Amino acid sequence: MSTDTRLLTQRDVVRLLDLASCIDAVERAFRLHGEGRTVKPGVLGTHVDGGGFHVKTAGLAGDRAYYAAKVNANFPDNPRARGLPSIQGVVLLYDASSGAPLAIMDSIEITRLRTAAASAVAAKHLSRPDSRVMTIIGCGAQASSHVRALAAVRRIERVLAFDAAQGRADSFARTMRSTFGIDVTPVDDYRRAVRESDIVVTCTPARAPILHSRDLPPGVFVAAVGADSEDKQELDVHALAESVVVADIVEQCAAIGELHHALEAGVMTLMDVRADLGAVVSRTRPGRTSPAERVIFDSTGTALQDVAAAALAYERACDRGVGTRITLADQEVR
Repeated sequence: MSTDTRLLTQRDVVRLLDLASCIDAVERAFRLHGEGRTVKPGVLGTHVDGGGFHVKTAGLAGDRAYYAAKVNANFPDNPRARGLPSIQGVVLLYDASSGAPLAIMDSIEITRLRTAAASAVAAKHLSRPDSRVMTIIGCGAQASSHVRALAAVRRIERVLAFDAAQGRADSFARTMRSTFGIDVTPVDDYRRAVRESDIVVTCTPARAPILHSRDLPPGVFVAAVGADSEDKQELDVHALAESVVVADIVEQCAAIGELHHALEAGVMTLMDVRADLGAVVSRTRPGRTSPAERVIFDSTGTALQDVAAAALAYERACDRGVGTRITLADQEVR
């Protein structure tokens, strides 16, 4: 058996992964999870001065079983202070049957695509089929992939964009129009935009609520993407308590997601969560049950998404001869 490990740079991953295939792979991963055919996802977080690290793990069954561990660093001031990305890291992909390390790959592109893919899967199953208007709050690294991913599962005709940084929404709108042909309009009043929307995506580093229950119209679907640690929060706790909540992973959201704050405030219990996304995708639990329901997807980011995207990148790399093959273990087994 080969003991080679494939090293894939960010440029390699960009060549190997496309958004549509990533959405399909992530949807399959959530379906397998709902059917009980995954290694239970895990997460470990550590805070340091100016940022933090997290490790996320999960595994998938199938014709070939995979296990992945993603180690990401998140330092929000990096772009301004050091000229570095806010999020940097690696994904380690293993053969889950033998433990052989199959690949080491840059995590930036995987994180960007798999996060948007999960929001698209959630929107496919939880937003109203006639959704046409979308608002995105936060025009940073996740914005472009989210607009394109949501447009892949719903016939989005109008996108409203807001960012707290002056000029960023304008620049984002120009880029989306020129590069992808998507009509994006920058707005100053994001609450008004939300009240006019069918789908809302929040992808900000907020540590206090930016949306309240009164801001959310009947029938809206909200993908709350920003809260991936216990100190982040984009939604007021009553917005969750007065809406249908679907989590990516219930236990993880209870520890570090929007749900964490609602539980801590005592306005919700775990029994109030309708389902996790895997149960909805596998149809073992209901998702949206009426057009008027407001549905919030609490997206903390799970390694189910990482292992799905990483396995896809690895299989394509092997087929296409992309990446550098290295040998980590240089001694024979005796």
